[in-house]
Amino acid sequence: MQQKFRALSLSHKTAPVKIREVIALDERAIHDILLKLKEFFSLGDALILSTCNRTEVYYSHELDLSTEIIKLVGLEKGIPDILNYSEYFEIYAEDKAAIEHLFRVSMGLEAQVIGDIQISNQVKRAYQASADLDMAGPFLHRLMHTIFFSNKRIVQETSFRDGAASLSYAAIELIESITSNTFQPRVLIIGVGEIGRDVVKNMIYLPDAKVKITNRTRSKAEEIAAEHGFEVVDFEDCEDAIAESDVIVSSIQRKEPFITKALIQNLRIQSYKLFIDLSVPRSVETSIEEIPGVVLYNVDNIKSKASEALDRRIAAIPDVEQIISDAIEEFHTWKKEMLVSPTINKLKESLEKIRQEELQRHLKKAGEKEVELVDRVTKSMMQKILKIPVVQLKAACQKDQAEQMIDLISDIFNLDKGKITK
Repeated sequence: MQQKFRALSLSHKTAPVKIREVIALDERAIHDILLKLKEFFSLGDALILSTCNRTEVYYSHELDLSTEIIKLVGLEKGIPDILNYSEYFEIYAEDKAAIEHLFRVSMGLEAQVIGDIQISNQVKRAYQASADLDMAGPFLHRLMHTIFFSNKRIVQETSFRDGAASLSYAAIELIESITSNTFQPRVLIIGVGEIGRDVVKNMIYLPDAKVKITNRTRSKAEEIAAEHGFEVVDFEDCEDAIAESDVIVSSIQRKEPFITKALIQNLRIQSYKLFIDLSVPRSVETSIEEIPGVVLYNVDNIKSKASEALDRRIAAIPDVEQIISDAIEEFHTWKKEMLVSPTINKLKESLEKIRQEELQRHLKKAGEKEVELVDRVTKSMMQKILKIPVVQLKAACQKDQAEQMIDLISDIFNLDKGKITK
């Protein structure tokens, strides 16, 4: 039975966030599950990708191991009824579908924000985790490097990664541009609803920033702050935190503005204070812009930039899909040729063995120059003899007739017949 590259995927397209949070795997869990896959099923190729939007397992095996893998996830996460979650997993049981899905995920075509730049780094880390455990064989190595090369092409040849296409990431780009000359800018994030949480997660792109988080419900702020090593401020102390910060990102829900001109005009602003209001209705009074040193951006300003970038990315999708298609075709050509490699090597070894035996039999009394000449001539002859069957084998790959050609050549040259692995 031939090996197939397969995948199972639980993502924002198949499961709500409350399900994704339950199934999500941290680095330790990924490490343990990979080891179990190696131990229980002798997998040589396996990759686990787990982000806020998806948990996916890719692997090569003769059998569909989807149910067994879901059980392993349940065992690792302490979910006894894990099979009740099976409906949220999409199964890719064939090579072509699984490979194409991994390409599309890696390029950001399947992301919530099209072209999301985070996903390529997340895929690289997943691949590194597999490689560290020696669970990336020639197939997965070649596949991943083909993906990485395609990603470079997309960056260089298309506008698919241009600009910030999400509201939260556009806010991060804005902060970066305005604080570029500020050493370790102090950032206060007020509110950790959906948008606020996204801003917190995207702060990884500003590693030098000193981040504080505040929220009406402190436990929610503590939860996400702990994930990223940020400081939590009591909501009652928010005004003091605003006074101390260079950047204030507000995404709280209130009927009336939370940050007012009266509040800010009493502060001593040494150089600038950037306010980013991501709330609807707005939580920052627009009149604060009248105060010297205050810079205010609201959700409409930022959404406009994000929408323009998203439009450019959507327009670039056909170019991205063409690059992916070309890369997959090239990879499948390599994969087919890998099928016949063992037979080619056997044929070379068999002919070389015959050549060596004949040289030893006939050149016992020959001089050094004669041996050198005959050795060179017989090597050249062997290469020419090999050329025709090798060409025929590779041609058979393109016609999906490799197995028949392998059997034929094995019979003609009396090669040892073994299990052919695709």
